[in-house]
Amino acid sequence: MIQNHFMKKIINSSSQKFLEKYLNNASPTGFESKGQQMWLDYVSPFIDEYFTDNYGTVVGVINPKASYKVVIEAHADEISWFVHYITKDGFIYLRRNGGSDHMIAPSKRVNIHTDKGIVKAIFGWPAIHTRQTKDDAPSMKNICLDCGCSTKEEVEEMGVHIGCVVTFEDEFMVLNKNRFCGRALDNRVGGFMIAEVARLLKENKVKLPFGLYIVNAVQEEVGLRGAQMIAQKIKPDVAIITDVCHDTNTPMIDKIEQGDLKSGDGPVLTYGPAVQNNLLKLIIKAAEKNKIPFQRAAASRATGTDTDAFAYSNEGVPSALISLPLRYMHTTVEMCRKEDVENAIRLIYESVLSIENNQDFKYIK
Repeated sequence: MIQNHFMKKIINSSSQKFLEKYLNNASPTGFESKGQQMWLDYVSPFIDEYFTDNYGTVVGVINPKASYKVVIEAHADEISWFVHYITKDGFIYLRRNGGSDHMIAPSKRVNIHTDKGIVKAIFGWPAIHTRQTKDDAPSMKNICLDCGCSTKEEVEEMGVHIGCVVTFEDEFMVLNKNRFCGRALDNRVGGFMIAEVARLLKENKVKLPFGLYIVNAVQEEVGLRGAQMIAQKIKPDVAIITDVCHDTNTPMIDKIEQGDLKSGDGPVLTYGPAVQNNLLKLIIKAAEKNKIPFQRAAASRATGTDTDAFAYSNEGVPSALISLPLRYMHTTVEMCRKEDVENAIRLIYESVLSIENNQDFKYIK
């Protein structure tokens, strides 16, 4: 077994600057390439080689000649919108690209991505004085964009057309010195975490006996599609997936339904049919040995993450999920604790070090 390296502080000023830059760049589902290049530029010094696929998933590889393959994975895409219909008066109606929440849209500022560059717009909303009832709720039928135009032709002259992708413009900030807050922490913070694992392996001069495939997958938000494609290409022996889960200790959340998970109490390990129990036990043992705090969650049927895609690929790949507790998921103010990010990085790192070359995770041998 590889000797582990205990690390107190993981996120340094350089890596946090990358996280901020990475989060502030828009990577809507299906249009992730700019962010993927940014991620690859950051991780390149820590890997031996890389490859990509036709839809934009990027894989950094350490020890590529090894026959036994271990994956650590996150997804790169964020929820967004598509331009769907432009009225004669220049208002723009949208369709979801992923699980975008229409309830948070009114009065938000957005970027419309066009071949001519970014077009600024806002989600308009009638003044409280003019609405028919004071409790009118946003819906996909009544929210629309206003980009300052009076006609459809004006909108089109700016480069906006049906199919243009739209993202919120909100950016990264730090609250109370210890909470990361912003758009698209789901799940570019995961891409950051696996990149940090690669950095730590390099800095600690760890020589892995197996191949480590650091996978930043696309199109998770529309059905785990990127993970499905890349799992078939890599054909891994083991996969550790990282994503976000709900911090349920905020108002308006039913713990009986959602469970009791809290930011600051450590990463979350999920139990469920897709999670391979022997791999999960290895991760728990690594956490306990290295005094890494963790929480537990139970999934009904599926985890809803790329874990499912890897687990059920290639005749079955032992897979497990390490999640980061997140407040306000699929909003522009997603929030997590810095120490949870560091502990998740540490747990992925120590779990990788705990895997033996050619380790057999079968239940019955």
